[in-house]
Amino acid sequence: MATLKVDVVSAEKSIYSGQAKFVVLPGESGELGILPGHTPLITRIRPGMVRITLEDNSEESCFVAGGLLEVQPGHVTVLSDTAIRAADLDEAKAVEARKRAEEALRNAKDKTDIAVVEAELAMLAAQALAARRIREGHRSQ
Repeated sequence: MATLKVDVVSAEKSIYSGQAKFVVLPGESGELGILPGHTPLITRIRPGMVRITLEDNSEESCFVAGGLLEVQPGHVTVLSDTAIRAADLDEAKAVEARKRAEEALRNAKDKTDIAVVEAELAMLAAQALAARRIREGHRSQ
């Protein structure tokens, strides 16, 4: 059975490293599915869930706040400033952080500050949605 090496790395640490049969993640233009032998690719990814199907058909999932994807025929690397294992996602914390970011947006005066807070809000919304879907037992994007 063909597999590929998968590494999911945040700015702080390695979130996942191992062999997999299949990887699904949120590309800029839609969901990307990566199988062993995939054509080389470098692209940006959106905030959402990375789903990794292991050799035994179990699944590992983690949330990424966007980032970069590099695909080689036998290796997938996901680089993200923020990556969190699915089991560690906390919807309540994400919702609370989103409320604080919304307040910061209301108080922002500078276009740069507004853009930064809007990006943070988009990431927090995706994180809260991912946590909710995991809690409800549905596959998330």
